[in-house]
Amino acid sequence: MAQQALPVREARLGRQLGRNGTQGAVSGVALLLPGGGATGVRRPSPVPALAVRPLAVRLARAGRPEGLTAHVVHYRCRGWNGSAAHPARDATWALEEVVRRYGDVPVCLVGTGMGARAALHAAGHPAVNSVLAIAPWLSDPRRHDEQPDPVKQLIGRRVLLVHGTNDERHDPDLSYRYAERAKKVNRDTCRFEVHSDGHSLHQHRTEVHALAADFMLGSLFARDYSRPVKDALAAPPPLGLRMPLASGFGASLRH
Repeated sequence: MAQQALPVREARLGRQLGRNGTQGAVSGVALLLPGGGATGVRRPSPVPALAVRPLAVRLARAGRPEGLTAHVVHYRCRGWNGSAAHPARDATWALEEVVRRYGDVPVCLVGTGMGARAALHAAGHPAVNSVLAIAPWLSDPRRHDEQPDPVKQLIGRRVLLVHGTNDERHDPDLSYRYAERAKKVNRDTCRFEVHSDGHSLHQHRTEVHALAADFMLGSLFARDYSRPVKDALAAPPPLGLRMPLASGFGASLRH
């Protein structure tokens, strides 16, 4: 069955958060990639972009002293759409736009759900320094009609996945299997589990946002990672890929 044609429209970056023209040069960028669905070429609902905005604001605030700016990426359409992988292409466009606007600055891709998959796919772009995949939606290689998501593009990047163990929408076992494959080609890969939390990670939102800020600041600006992130990156599988996100994580951090 032929794929439905994508209407002519462009992806775009949401407004700049954090650094602005009166505050000096931008020295790093966080690109937030919202979730979406498996299929759909209609214009995206505004809800997924609004859902990641609080995290974008949190990261922009944490990185402001370092010269960070953050943008939410607005896709052309609402679905992944099979081999077309429209959100991954939009992520690549957004990276090119960042280079055009800010020059040669490191970028951390931060995606949720489908956006996490887009972030992982787009990680091979030269501007990408690191990838944070939150509750990622990934292919299931056990299905005969699905190909495994690639991992070689992650080489040379810092990669962190975080997933609720009770995620009812995106199987956390698939993110573990993906992280396991990624760790074989890129030692700078780790994964955190949020025990008893669901897809939205609502119960531990504060801890997840603190983990995101800690990872982003350490990756983009060479700040010291917190001890749990250091341990997760250094530990071999399965320990470094099943690191529990402790309740209260981030309470003693200064960002």
